[in-house]
Amino acid sequence: MRGLVAAGGHATRLRPLTYSLPKQLISVANKPIIFYVLEDLASAGITDVVVVVGPHSADAIRETVGDGSRFGQKITYIVQGAARGLADVVLVAEEALGDEPFVFYLGDNVLEGGVRYLVEEFEREKPNASILLTKVEHPEAFGVAVLEGDRIVRLVEKPKDFQSDLALMGVYLFDSNVWESAKQVEPSFRGELEITDTIQQMIDRGLTVRPHVHEGWWLDTGKKDDMLEANRTILETLERSIEGETDESTIEGRVVVESGARIVRSQVRGPAIIGAGALITDSYVGPYSAIGDRCVIEDAEVEHSILLDEAKITGVRRVTDSILGRGAHVSRDEGTPRAYRLMIGDLSSVGVV
Repeated sequence: MRGLVAAGGHATRLRPLTYSLPKQLISVANKPIIFYVLEDLASAGITDVVVVVGPHSADAIRETVGDGSRFGQKITYIVQGAARGLADVVLVAEEALGDEPFVFYLGDNVLEGGVRYLVEEFEREKPNASILLTKVEHPEAFGVAVLEGDRIVRLVEKPKDFQSDLALMGVYLFDSNVWESAKQVEPSFRGELEITDTIQQMIDRGLTVRPHVHEGWWLDTGKKDDMLEANRTILETLERSIEGETDESTIEGRVVVESGARIVRSQVRGPAIIGAGALITDSYVGPYSAIGDRCVIEDAEVEHSILLDEAKITGVRRVTDSILGRGAHVSRDEGTPRAYRLMIGDLSSVGVV
């Protein structure tokens, strides 16, 4: 079985971050989101992966992910000329994937437990498709599956009226029958070739499409709050590891301090991760914080936030529920700061009062 990862799209809900950084490369717990996807596929024994990227994201993703050797994989990149929907992602990868079954995985998803059990079942029982579902509070924001017992009756993309609370999670397994169905799909009202329509076409053809309701957590990192929730959830899984230097500092709970980081006269309360080469001085880093490589925090308080590499916060009380892009700088001007909730693009500089 092979892998197909969708890593295109414009991620407008995460601007300004995504003006200069593809969503799939934003770090959660100091690791790019797409790395979690590729590691999951590798743990399921999938070593041959096709990654479909957009023209705007191709170079950055190639440079960061590389040839796949770090994951024990061989990665082939395909540039999708325009974002025309998930069924189009499948179609542009047809030649590269051939007739082998494959896992189609959205590159901005993280899920508990991974896909290994799905891959093993698919290879053992050989249905034509399997789709992963989860219960959601707002099904109108997702493609949903309507079930009768353990059988899928129909799929509906972002229904205006309630149809089901079982959302498609962005993980699908297909055999070669998917190509014929994808080629039959017409653009939706959104002007896209929908993967839900493709799967519905497979159902209408009488093919075997199996639903799997996922019981663990699932993190769809499409918005700032989703990113912070993903960061919080993954940080909860950390094992304490102190490889950097701590000088006159207090480190409490599940904290990772990577090699080359320095924490001076400060307090860090986990779960949190401090990246390589980071410097924290006279500061407090609270729970659910991911501080990237070479970040600087001086005379400041930070919690429940993501700082991407080389971001800097100085003299600010207090930053919470925030994402700072690479090289962003937040500093205190004058006045009495309260709590700041920020999403700042790369190389920005913000003075707060």
